[in-house]
Amino acid sequence: MSTSAAQVLEDSLLKVWSERDQEQRLEEMARIYAADIVFYDADNGPGITGHQAIDSLIKKLQEQWPPEFVFTLLKPVVTNHGVSHAAWTLGAPNTKPAASGMDIALIENGLIKALYLYIDDPTR
Repeated sequence: MSTSAAQVLEDSLLKVWSERDQEQRLEEMARIYAADIVFYDADNGPGITGHQAIDSLIKKLQEQWPPEFVFTLLKPVVTNHGVSHAAWTLGAPNTKPAASGMDIALIENGLIKALYLYIDDPTR
Protein backbone atom coordinates (compact mmCIF):
# COMPACT_ATOMS: atom_id res chain seq x y z
CA MET A 1 0.00 0.00 0.00
CA SER A 2 1.58 3.29 -1.07
CA THR A 3 1.37 6.48 0.92
CA SER A 4 0.15 9.57 -0.89
CA ALA A 5 2.56 12.44 -1.55
CA ALA A 6 0.44 14.67 0.68
CA GLN A 7 0.62 12.16 3.53
CA VAL A 8 4.40 11.81 3.15
CA LEU A 9 4.91 15.57 3.65
CA GLU A 10 2.41 15.68 6.50
CA ASP A 11 4.29 12.82 8.19
CA SER A 12 7.59 14.67 7.68
CA LEU A 13 6.30 17.60 9.67
CA LEU A 14 4.29 15.79 12.31
CA LYS A 15 6.23 12.52 12.71
CA VAL A 16 9.82 13.60 12.00
CA TRP A 17 10.17 17.26 12.95
CA SER A 18 7.82 16.96 15.95
CA GLU A 19 9.26 13.68 17.27
CA ARG A 20 11.42 14.16 20.38
CA ASP A 21 12.62 10.55 20.63
CA GLN A 22 15.68 10.23 18.36
CA GLU A 23 15.31 6.50 17.70
CA GLN A 24 11.67 6.90 16.69
CA ARG A 25 12.52 9.97 14.61
CA LEU A 26 15.19 8.07 12.66
CA GLU A 27 12.73 5.21 12.03
CA GLU A 28 10.22 7.70 10.62
CA MET A 29 12.93 9.32 8.50
CA ALA A 30 13.79 5.96 6.94
CA ARG A 31 10.11 5.53 6.02
CA ILE A 32 9.57 9.08 4.72
CA TYR A 33 12.89 10.37 3.35
CA ALA A 34 15.09 9.10 0.54
CA ALA A 35 18.53 8.07 1.84
CA ASP A 36 20.11 10.98 -0.04
CA ILE A 37 17.48 13.60 0.89
CA VAL A 38 18.65 17.21 0.79
CA PHE A 39 17.11 19.77 3.17
CA TYR A 40 17.41 23.45 2.28
CA ASP A 41 16.77 25.80 5.19
CA ALA A 42 18.21 28.98 3.66
CA ASP A 43 18.70 30.26 0.14
CA ASN A 44 22.30 31.27 0.81
CA GLY A 45 23.41 28.12 2.62
CA PRO A 46 24.31 24.63 1.48
CA GLY A 47 21.82 21.81 1.57
CA ILE A 48 21.88 19.41 4.52
CA THR A 49 22.13 15.89 3.13
CA GLY A 50 21.07 12.57 4.63
CA HIS A 51 19.16 11.29 7.63
CA GLN A 52 21.94 11.71 10.21
CA ALA A 53 22.71 15.32 9.28
CA ILE A 54 19.02 16.31 9.30
CA ASP A 55 18.50 14.45 12.58
CA SER A 56 21.37 16.41 14.14
CA LEU A 57 19.76 19.67 13.02
CA ILE A 58 16.36 18.66 14.41
CA LYS A 59 17.90 17.68 17.75
CA LYS A 60 19.74 21.02 17.97
CA LEU A 61 16.56 22.97 17.18
CA GLN A 62 14.38 20.97 19.57
CA GLU A 63 16.82 21.68 22.41
CA GLN A 64 15.98 25.37 21.91
CA TRP A 65 12.19 24.85 21.97
CA PRO A 66 10.05 24.38 25.06
CA PRO A 67 8.86 20.75 25.34
CA GLU A 68 5.24 21.72 24.63
CA PHE A 69 6.07 23.13 21.18
CA VAL A 70 4.41 21.24 18.34
CA PHE A 71 3.92 21.74 14.62
CA THR A 72 0.37 22.29 13.43
CA LEU A 73 -0.80 22.20 9.82
CA LEU A 74 -2.76 25.31 8.84
CA LYS A 75 -4.61 23.46 6.07
CA PRO A 76 -4.33 20.12 4.28
CA VAL A 77 -1.14 19.44 2.33
CA VAL A 78 -1.53 19.99 -1.42
CA THR A 79 0.35 18.17 -4.17
CA ASN A 80 0.97 18.81 -7.85
CA HIS A 81 3.00 16.30 -9.90
CA GLY A 82 5.30 15.14 -7.11
CA VAL A 83 5.72 18.55 -5.48
CA SER A 84 3.91 19.00 -2.15
CA HIS A 85 3.24 22.10 -0.05
CA ALA A 86 2.49 22.29 3.68
CA ALA A 87 1.72 25.51 5.60
CA TRP A 88 2.43 25.22 9.33
CA THR A 89 2.88 26.92 12.68
CA LEU A 90 5.18 26.03 15.56
CA GLY A 91 4.40 26.71 19.20
CA ALA A 92 2.50 25.66 22.28
CA PRO A 93 -1.11 24.60 21.64
CA ASN A 94 -3.76 27.32 22.00
CA THR A 95 -1.20 30.16 22.07
CA LYS A 96 0.20 32.57 19.51
CA PRO A 97 2.66 30.59 17.35
CA ALA A 98 6.37 31.21 17.87
CA ALA A 99 6.97 30.67 14.14
CA SER A 100 5.11 29.94 10.94
CA GLY A 101 6.09 28.99 7.45
CA MET A 102 5.82 26.35 4.79
CA ASP A 103 7.62 23.30 3.51
CA ILE A 104 7.89 22.35 -0.14
CA ALA A 105 8.87 18.75 -0.88
CA LEU A 106 9.95 17.00 -4.05
CA ILE A 107 8.73 13.43 -3.83
CA GLU A 108 10.05 10.54 -5.89
CA ASN A 109 9.00 6.91 -5.56
CA GLY A 110 6.95 7.73 -2.46
CA LEU A 111 9.89 9.33 -0.58
CA ILE A 112 10.90 12.94 -0.01
CA LYS A 113 13.99 13.59 -2.14
CA ALA A 114 14.35 17.32 -1.39
CA LEU A 115 12.76 19.49 1.29
CA TYR A 116 12.69 23.30 1.20
CA LEU A 117 11.88 25.42 4.26
CA TYR A 118 10.34 28.89 4.06
CA ILE A 119 9.91 30.75 7.36
CA ASP A 120 7.49 33.67 7.48
CA ASP A 121 8.87 37.07 8.42
CA PRO A 122 7.61 37.63 12.02
CA THR A 123 7.37 41.40 11.46
CA ARG A 124 4.66 41.01 8.81
